[in-house]
Amino acid sequence: MALTTPAPALLCAAVLIAGGSGCTPGSSSAGPERGTRAPAPTVTAELQDAYQRVVNDVLPSVVQITTEDGLGSGVVYDDDGHIVTNAHVVGEGEEFEVLLATGQEPERAELVASYPEQDLAVIKLTDVPDRLRPVTFGDSAKVEVGQIVLAMGNPLGLSSSVTQGIVSAVGRAVSEGEGEATLGNMVQTSADINPGNSGGALVNLSGHVIGIPTLAARDPGLSGGQAPGIGFAIPASTVTFLTDQMIEHGRVVDSGRAALGVSVRTVLGDGFEPAGAAIVETTEGGPADRAGLRPGDVVVGVGADEVTDVVSLAEALAARRPGRTVEVVYERNEDRRTTEVTLGEA
Repeated sequence: MALTTPAPALLCAAVLIAGGSGCTPGSSSAGPERGTRAPAPTVTAELQDAYQRVVNDVLPSVVQITTEDGLGSGVVYDDDGHIVTNAHVVGEGEEFEVLLATGQEPERAELVASYPEQDLAVIKLTDVPDRLRPVTFGDSAKVEVGQIVLAMGNPLGLSSSVTQGIVSAVGRAVSEGEGEATLGNMVQTSADINPGNSGGALVNLSGHVIGIPTLAARDPGLSGGQAPGIGFAIPASTVTFLTDQMIEHGRVVDSGRAALGVSVRTVLGDGFEPAGAAIVETTEGGPADRAGLRPGDVVVGVGADEVTDVVSLAEALAARRPGRTVEVVYERNEDRRTTEVTLGEA
């Protein structure tokens, strides 16, 4: 991408916004008189105050979780000592050490429940301190592209770290990889999400948690390395919906995740490129079975979403809800057909 030099008037504006002392000769805007200092912009001071206020309010609710496999983050969910984090943070563990932002020594915690399908888990402090500060979750429906957000956690073991960015997209369906969870309705952010940030807090400038940071995008061109400026968080509505179930029942009893009621495998086309998701087995009486789909059919589309493999099928379903009717495009004996399927629940 070619870089262009801004016009003199724009240069002048940039200097003034940064609190500079005036414009260069020939600029179309007049600067302050010689010997005087331009006042710092009020909006900058207000924004800085907002950042610091949010950090002071929310960071005490962010914890560091130590497992047998490493470090992660979590947030205090309630006064009873429940902490919500990512399922991949707790892994197969049952007991953990939790370092509170206000504590000097780690506290013991035990697993309440883990739900890898949406990469969420709940643990509970064994001895609940007298004063905990639970986070306040925001309204996911009000999250908009362009909102300023802060990501709080313990990246790379650097406790109580904060990065900033914006909401860069909403409603993303993201797969953690072949055979791993596919997460729906994710919040995409430019705030840095590094190893150790997982399970922390993505916070708006009202001090409300709008998501739980989970993963960063990977760039195949960087040998699978992290793509800068693209991270994802589980939206607050999903977090509270599933966490309340895990606390009450010890498991998720209502996933809210759409399903076709099939097991599938990726099939390749003539050029050995992924060409669809072949149905291996259907659940008797399930959505696909009722719609007339059968083993051997190759799903190539769900609604407006193209399906080329197992992952893209999972992503298409993750963006939808149980009970909705959707058109499924499939191939049978080299004939392309369509059918309407009322989605079930995973």
